[in-house]
Amino acid sequence: MIKKYTCQNGVRIVLENIPTVRSVAIGVWIGTGSRNENPENNGISHFLEHMFFKGTKTRTAREIAESFDSIGGQVNAFTSKEYTCYYAKVLDEHAKFALDVLADMFFHSTFDEEELKKEKNVVLEEIKMYEDTPDDIVHDILSKASYENHPLGYPILGTEETLESFNGDKLRQYMDEMYTPDKVVVSIAGNIEENFISEVETYFGSYSGNQTKQELQKPTFHTNKITRKKETEQAHLCLGFNGLQIGDKDVYDLIVLNNILGGSMSSRLFQEVREQRGLAYSVFSYHSSYKDTGMVTIYGGTGSKQLNLLFETIQETLAKLKAEGITEKELKNSKEQMKGSLMLSLESTNSRMSRNGKNELLLKAHKSLDQIIDEINAVNENSVNAMGKQIFTDDFSLALISPTDDLPIKLSN
Repeated sequence: MIKKYTCQNGVRIVLENIPTVRSVAIGVWIGTGSRNENPENNGISHFLEHMFFKGTKTRTAREIAESFDSIGGQVNAFTSKEYTCYYAKVLDEHAKFALDVLADMFFHSTFDEEELKKEKNVVLEEIKMYEDTPDDIVHDILSKASYENHPLGYPILGTEETLESFNGDKLRQYMDEMYTPDKVVVSIAGNIEENFISEVETYFGSYSGNQTKQELQKPTFHTNKITRKKETEQAHLCLGFNGLQIGDKDVYDLIVLNNILGGSMSSRLFQEVREQRGLAYSVFSYHSSYKDTGMVTIYGGTGSKQLNLLFETIQETLAKLKAEGITEKELKNSKEQMKGSLMLSLESTNSRMSRNGKNELLLKAHKSLDQIIDEINAVNENSVNAMGKQIFTDDFSLALISPTDDLPIKLSN
């Protein structure tokens, strides 16, 4: 049973008691990410996430790390395009201690200048590492191709130039503007009683902040084709198709469709590209949902001499999917796969904390397990086939990283 509570200052608390486990996961979710940035401060959400671990008024960076190691717990954070999360997973007996440390990081990080210098270098190395991972960075290039200069096209890590401009004052100003109570959700899941909500409120329920409503510009989906020459062993190809936003009523049709296309080992892309033709080790598809848009991405990596054949195989697979539709067996298997993944995720306190935190932050609603199962069961062949024809048009974006300029692929629609 999920309990919701809104503090007087606007911070929302979501708690799910799971008495059959011995762990507790606590996440502090903030509704800001790279989408809320501009060309001058791109990457600041991610850098701020790093600096939360670099010392508070009462704890050094080492003491923050040791505080969780000493109780056998875990602490981490991540930044996405639309939100940031700081979280910990500990034994139930250490829940209050974990909350205290997370709150200390949130409210009392010092952003020491010496630590700032060191962490800038750490993030710079992270950017370089990302650049050396073409099968990762090609997805960022696809975002740029699809959304151009819209913030959804920005890299989450930022750039070397923007990174260099960050200082303590800029971090504090960004926090004042974006870490306001109305944008914060604290999600707890595990063996924890409802009265823990009052503990959370003690830390997060009284701080103030100006509720500045940031008007988000709805992005336009573009069909740009961006290629980059890089000394790699493989060519890395991504295709992007305009998808569905978070909370869309037809999202389960698209999830089923994606599973059938490239979401599993039995998917059409995996079977045709890898198993039948041996063109790639890694080939898959996925759907990304944002507040007002979404994108279906298809990725494949292959030798540059086989790039044209890979592209043609993907196009043939999509054409057959639209022309002939899905089979009854594929529909049944995909729906069962979704139910299985959902059920298995419920066994993890971290997964439940994440699910509840994202739902509250982005949708302000929580569907019961029975409601979700009913919606999955309602998906049928006709609705999935209609979704395939809606999504997989000739209006797609493309990103390619290849070791050669001699690109056999036709980049015109």
